[in-house]
Amino acid sequence: MALSKLKNEGSFTYADYLTWDDGQRWELIDGEAFCMSPGPNRIHQKWLGELFVQLHTHLEGKQCEVYLAPFDVRLPDYENASDEEVITVVQPDILVVCDRNKLDDRGVKGAPDLVVEIISPSTAKRDITTKYELYQRHGVKEYWLMYPNDRTLLVYRLSDDGIYVLPEVFGEGDTVPVPLLGDLVIDMEKVFRD
Repeated sequence: MALSKLKNEGSFTYADYLTWDDGQRWELIDGEAFCMSPGPNRIHQKWLGELFVQLHTHLEGKQCEVYLAPFDVRLPDYENASDEEVITVVQPDILVVCDRNKLDDRGVKGAPDLVVEIISPSTAKRDITTKYELYQRHGVKEYWLMYPNDRTLLVYRLSDDGIYVLPEVFGEGDTVPVPLLGDLVIDMEKVFRD
């Protein structure tokens, strides 16, 4: 289970986060710190790599860019928040950003367009509940949850009301259209192969 870092008073901020040099990967969610160790397993990484390749190949030479963890996604509660005011920094497995003005040398500041998390035992509850609410609140247009044990993908899309609608469910033999990214279709057979 991911360990939580405690602070005596108040919430952690991105400024605090930048000072941590313990060799661990951390995330901040609403000021609470979570250690991301241990690292993901082999299947997680294999599937992550295949999905990244399909996204990267499609997006090459286009406006949107795709990134892999570790890559800091700062989700400020308001525009122009300083490092001392940002209390949420996450590292999704994969993210796509179409507004390049959100990108800087430290990652992305603001909501990505698409976020993918591959469920693992140590992060499952946080990915399914906390991050779902977090990404919805910050306006991430699509949130994908991959379930390795079931070989399924749930795709949540943000409605015009800013709420995720019931997910579309995809399995091993399915293709996933991604209208957010034009004519992209993800081949889940390739993603889930061992």
